[in-house]
Amino acid sequence: MSRTEELLQQIRQLEEKLRVELNQRSQVIGFKIKGKKVTFERSIKLEHKRRKLGAWRWLFGVRPLNLITAPIIYTMVIPLLMVDLLVSFYQYTCFPIYGIHTVKRGDYIVFDRHRLNFLNMFERLHCLYCAYGNGVVAYIREVLARTEQYFCPIKHAHKVLGTHDRYYQFIEYGDANDYHQRVENYREKLAKEE
Repeated sequence: MSRTEELLQQIRQLEEKLRVELNQRSQVIGFKIKGKKVTFERSIKLEHKRRKLGAWRWLFGVRPLNLITAPIIYTMVIPLLMVDLLVSFYQYTCFPIYGIHTVKRGDYIVFDRHRLNFLNMFERLHCLYCAYGNGVVAYIREVLARTEQYFCPIKHAHKVLGTHDRYYQFIEYGDANDYHQRVENYREKLAKEE
């Protein structure tokens, strides 16, 4: 096992510990998850309702510039929808041909924050928008990461910020040793993933 693989394994182990810790935090807050349904203890539900800031009171407390820029922000949902549709079409038509398992949108686009009782209708709308936008970007990133692993699993010569998880296992820039065989190995590995 290379040093890079060891570090990646340590990162995965730390991520798992973080997931466990966050799960324990949810128990302290007072909610449980069953499948896709989130349920709060009755006392927590009542506390959430008590802390809710009414829509009118919230609206009059918003900075005027936020209201002016809102149409610009929410118009971005149109290109998000278009790219979501196009990337979905791409992966559902091409991935089976390449032998790549499709990415499950539901693992990346999660709508649940809008159900919190302490949010008013404007805050819920914001949460829906952000969940969709960030979820679509994460979904697209994974589709493109699998595509990159299939066609061009080579690292860049220059440092790239915000690389996907698969990138660190790619072939080093300029390393031509057994390139075509290693690309084929990456493809086989990708085909075995669930």
